[in-house]
Amino acid sequence: MHLYAERRGSGEPLLLIMGMAGHHRIWGEPFLAGLAEHFEVLTFDQRGIGTSDRADGQFSTADLADDAARVMDEAGWADAHVFGISLGGMVAQELVLNHRERVRRLTLGCTSPGVGSGVRREDSARGAAGIGPGPELLLAAMRSGREATVLRTGFEVNLSAGFAADPAHFAAYREDALAARVPVPVVGMQFQAALQHDAVSRLPALDVPALVIHGTADQMILPTEGERLARLIPGARLELLEGAGHLFWREQPERVIDLLRK
Repeated sequence: MHLYAERRGSGEPLLLIMGMAGHHRIWGEPFLAGLAEHFEVLTFDQRGIGTSDRADGQFSTADLADDAARVMDEAGWADAHVFGISLGGMVAQELVLNHRERVRRLTLGCTSPGVGSGVRREDSARGAAGIGPGPELLLAAMRSGREATVLRTGFEVNLSAGFAADPAHFAAYREDALAARVPVPVVGMQFQAALQHDAVSRLPALDVPALVIHGTADQMILPTEGERLARLIPGARLELLEGAGHLFWREQPERVIDLLRK
C-alpha cells in the first residue's frame, strides 16, 4: 500500500499521525516549520486520503498502526518519536502496543484510550467514551455535500471559539483543508475505527516515556479522556492547554513545539 508522505527538517526523527478527516496539511505550516528546526519530521496521509492508496473496506486502528510502521520503513527509520492526535492518537497507541521497538517517546494529543470493556459499544457515540458533539456535527456537514458548510463546521468544531473568531484563522484553515481529497466514505470508516478502538486494558503495561496533551475547550474528544489516558499509562505526563480546542497545535504552536522538545 502506498501512502503519501513528506519529510523535512533535521534532528531526531518525529512521526506525526493525523486524525479523522485530516491530512498532512492540517498540521499547518507554522507548526511544521517550527518543528523542522528541531526534528526530522515525517507526515503522511492515511489510507483513502489525498493521493494515498484507497481504503477498500473497513479497517481498525491497529491496521492504521501497521500502515504507520510501513511509512517509517519507507523512510528508513528503525524508530522515532511519535505524536498522534485524535484518531491518530489511537493509531499511535496501537503502534506502541504492537511495535514497541519503533517508538522512542510517545505523545498523544486530543485522543482517547477507547471505550473499555465496561462500556457498551452502542453507547459510545452518545458520549460514554468521552466523545463530544463535534464528530457527529462534522459527519452531518460532510453528508450535506456543501463544501462551504463542511469547511465552516470543521473549523468551528475543531477550534476554540476565541481562535475561530479571527477571519484570518479561517482563511488559513480553509486553504489547508482544501489542499487534499478527503472522501466522506473514508471518514465514516475512520469514525467506526475510532468507536471500536479499545486500548484500556493494555496501556497499563506500557513502558515508554509518554506525554498527553489536551485542550480544555475540545468539542471533539472531551478533555476528561486525556486525563483518563494519562492515568492509564505508567509515568505519563499530562498537559492541559487552557482554552484550546481540538486542533490545539494550530492555536498554540510554540507551546506544543516546546512540549515535544522536553
